[in-house]
Amino acid sequence: MVVIRLSRGGAKARPFYTIVAADKRSRRDGNFIERLGFYNPNAKGGEEKLRIASDRLNYWIGVGATPSDTVARLVKEAKAAAPAA
Repeated sequence: MVVIRLSRGGAKARPFYTIVAADKRSRRDGNFIERLGFYNPNAKGGEEKLRIASDRLNYWIGVGATPSDTVARLVKEAKAAAPAA
C-alpha cells in the first residue's frame, strides 16, 4: 500500500520535511517512490513554506494512495492559500 507522508530532513532543531509517496512498510526517512513537494515549518520572510505538485498528488490519490493526517492538513492549507481562478 502506498502512503503520502512527510520525510524529515534538516539539522537538529531546524526541521525540513519532504512530501513523498512511499510504501507503507518503508521507514519514515527511508526509500520513497516519488517526491511530491516540501514543507518548511521554519520559513521566515520571503522563504517559501509549502510547495506541493498538485497534479502528482492527485495522481497518487487517484491510484489509491492515502495521505497521512498531517499531509491532508497541509494540502487543505495549500488549497485555501491558493488564489481562486
